Amino acid sequence: MLKKSSLMEMHNVGIVVESLDNAIAFFEEIGLNLEGRMMVEGEWAGRVTGLGNQSVEIAIMVTPDGHSRIELSRFINPKPIADHRTAPVNALGYLRIMFRVDNLDELLIRLKKHGANIVGEVVQFEDMYRLCYIRGAENLLIGLAEQISSKTSTDILKNT
Repeated sequence: MLKKSSLMEMHNVGIVVESLDNAIAFFEEIGLNLEGRMMVEGEWAGRVTGLGNQSVEIAIMVTPDGHSRIELSRFINPKPIADHRTAPVNALGYLRIMFRVDNLDELLIRLKKHGANIVGEVVQFEDMYRLCYIRGAENLLIGLAEQISSKTSTDILKNT
């Protein structure tokens, strides 16, 4: 009898980009660290993705606590066939990443130097967070939240 598997951790979220260098610089500005960069090539990789023989340059970005990662991928072969970067926040499917930050206003100033723009405006959610969505490098939708009290959204979810 097979042992029942159990979830160990969420390892990473994958994002396909056109410029790996620009995306790395952008996520470094947010506070992630480059863990590594490499080429993933060959028929074996295409068996995993279903894309056949592929050539992809990837970079792994890790959060300062070491628990969360983003895998940035630049497909050389085959080329990307769709672009979802301009989809609005209510589009179906995977949409955005949200980061908790310690000084939202200062970070927004720094990210504007990388071409980031606020989608709507900075708003306050109850007495817990100041937050906003931005379009960052590669026009990716990123959420930023500054916690302003010890209360979190998890506290609200527990009470519902």
